[in-house]
Amino acid sequence: MATSIPISVQGKKRLEEELERLKADRPHIIQAIKEAREEGDLRENAGYDAARERQGMTEARIKYIESRLSLYQVVNLDTLSGDRVIFGSTVEIEDVDTEETKTYTILGPDEADPAKGTISFLSPVAQALLGKEEGEEISIDIPRGRVTYEIVAITFRGSKGAGY
Repeated sequence: MATSIPISVQGKKRLEEELERLKADRPHIIQAIKEAREEGDLRENAGYDAARERQGMTEARIKYIESRLSLYQVVNLDTLSGDRVIFGSTVEIEDVDTEETKTYTILGPDEADPAKGTISFLSPVAQALLGKEEGEEISIDIPRGRVTYEIVAITFRGSKGAGY
């Protein structure tokens, strides 16, 4: 039996839009392959190789998204609240040694983007945070070593000041 994967309403919508774009791009890729074939010798045809590679990557991404859509359990982030870290919460943490703060929204693996402040609930940081409350400390092994963070704030999208 397949397990369900939590995803935000917005995350699922973005993936569905990406799927539409990829499918709409198929005819353009096929045309590029056709045109490259018409140029002759395929052994040294960089245009043909590039178009085939693009086709392979596009088809793989389409298959991936299609295979995941039925597994998603859609979560409306606007309805979440509480005083513990859960899927969909935005957590501000502070490194107890450096006092550096970071803010993360905990989402599903298909919508996580650490550069934009979203992390997967499966990540080590999120796993350490889940179920914790403001004021609690967690210790995590990261590439630079073991770090201890204090949970400064937990907010939700529906509450004032929440991210994502």
